[in-house]
Amino acid sequence: MSRDDEFKDGLRSDDPLKPLNIKENKKNPIAVAVQSGATLEDIPRIIASGRGKIAEQILQMAYENGMKVRSDEDLAEILAKIDLDSPIPSEAFLAIAEVLSYVFRANGEPDPFNAVLKDVLSNWQGQADNAIEDISGTDKKKKE
Repeated sequence: MSRDDEFKDGLRSDDPLKPLNIKENKKNPIAVAVQSGATLEDIPRIIASGRGKIAEQILQMAYENGMKVRSDEDLAEILAKIDLDSPIPSEAFLAIAEVLSYVFRANGEPDPFNAVLKDVLSNWQGQADNAIEDISGTDKKKKE
């Protein structure tokens, strides 16, 4: 290899480029176990959390007990900072709902989040329709 094939940082010109935001430290895996509430009103809680060998044990127990596992390193990092038996923070609700929705589908169970989402969207649509009627009614009165 000639000097022309090397950059100042020692990389070769034919080395593959890697995005800077990729985390390459896979030696310290992280795992977080979340328990959904008995009803939709119950907030899911963190029931186990760990890194390294503890994370591997959490995953092993999940697989041995037939639990579905979904990989989301960023979410796991956030949830790992929460105390055990604590409810998940509101900032993580949507992400957890997606994970639990995946679990329900993977288990062949009805997804309760779909029903809640339909109710929320229907209420939102009703409120939007009422607001439009109010605005158009106000405009009609001004014209008369």
